[in-house]
Amino acid sequence: MDRRHFLTTALAGGAAATLVRANDAAAAPTRTSAKIVIIGAGAGGTALANRVVRRLDGAEITLINPRQEHLYQPGLSLVAAGLKPADYVVSQTGQWLPDGVTWLRERVAAVDPEAKIVETESGASLAYDWLVVAPGLVLDHDAIEGFSLDMVGKNGIGALYAGPDHAARTWDAARRFTEEGGTGLFTRPVTEMKCAGAPLKHTFLIDDIARRAGNAGRMNMLYAAPQSALFGVPIVAEKVRMLFEDRGIDSLMNATLTAIDAGARRATFATATGSEEVDYDYIHVIPPQRAPDFVVQSGLAWADKWTDQGWVEADMATLQHLRYPEIFALGDVAGVPKGKTAASVKWQVPVVEDHIVAAIEGRESPETYDGYTSCPLITRIGRAMLVEFDYHDNLVPSFPGMIAPLEELWISWLMKEVALKATYNAMLRGRA
Repeated sequence: MDRRHFLTTALAGGAAATLVRANDAAAAPTRTSAKIVIIGAGAGGTALANRVVRRLDGAEITLINPRQEHLYQPGLSLVAAGLKPADYVVSQTGQWLPDGVTWLRERVAAVDPEAKIVETESGASLAYDWLVVAPGLVLDHDAIEGFSLDMVGKNGIGALYAGPDHAARTWDAARRFTEEGGTGLFTRPVTEMKCAGAPLKHTFLIDDIARRAGNAGRMNMLYAAPQSALFGVPIVAEKVRMLFEDRGIDSLMNATLTAIDAGARRATFATATGSEEVDYDYIHVIPPQRAPDFVVQSGLAWADKWTDQGWVEADMATLQHLRYPEIFALGDVAGVPKGKTAASVKWQVPVVEDHIVAAIEGRESPETYDGYTSCPLITRIGRAMLVEFDYHDNLVPSFPGMIAPLEELWISWLMKEVALKATYNAMLRGRA
């Protein structure tokens, strides 16, 4: 299924769940006794498990994941703006896993890529022929001095990334801010991060909600980021800058959040000239993000890139490890220039799937990932920009001439607020 077809099914909502790739339906599964281990049951691991189990007959497929609950992470920004309840993003991990896959409810402690063994925290050892590393990433809240998750929802502090309950508590704090006014401080981390548009979405939504309440004149909105641009794609960054200017949202660039004083409602930023303190009435905290410890400790991370973050060393086109060809990275943990969104995972999964199946069948796979990333960038309630781009920062719109990627459109909002979840669920089933 091409990208246009995928997004068309998104507009049709649940219809996506009935679709099956033509080659999946036509081809008989390949007989094999291969041992395949998938670390992680997020979007990538779950979608891959559902696809591989249909492509292979007799494979021993084990998925390792400790969480009982699956989180629909694209919905957290809606919860944090009071547009959806916390349970909107929660389902049970087991409901998405297919027959023929063994779910090991544990955490991974280590990978021995030479011996081809995965060890869990309970001491279990699993041998593999193929390993897919898709555990997601770690939110390093401890890196921000003075901050802890129990503060969220109190004293004007929000942190939507931490999960559904924290997203709901974020709305508690943000709602009070939109009613009472003051200075709103919206941050993003210095590291790579999942869905780099999320800090902007939260900024735009809270600003819009305050305006709708008639409190625009009581708000001082400030977006602070360690980067020098508002978005990684230059043309999108310029559009965001124009929107900020139009709505009176100020920016503090090249500034990294290092500490907060919750009692004083004061944030400290590291800047090129030292440090700067900013007083706030509401602050949204997005912490630094990194790979789980086992990735670095097992020698799977890049040695010369992202050394402070530990992303898995991988070929940017095939997602195959450069030193251990039987290992693939998928999703947030993959050390590639783009791709930490659910839409990216949608296009990464078939690549990993086909390369594993092709190797088992003794052929070469032609499948590659071009860095496709999609961000329905909400700019106000009822409007969004459908921003799609690749590794080279080229805009790659799925509907050229129909949906302009840099226009605030109702249809782009509809895809984010209504249709995306049905398509995401179809992806989890391996059907989109």
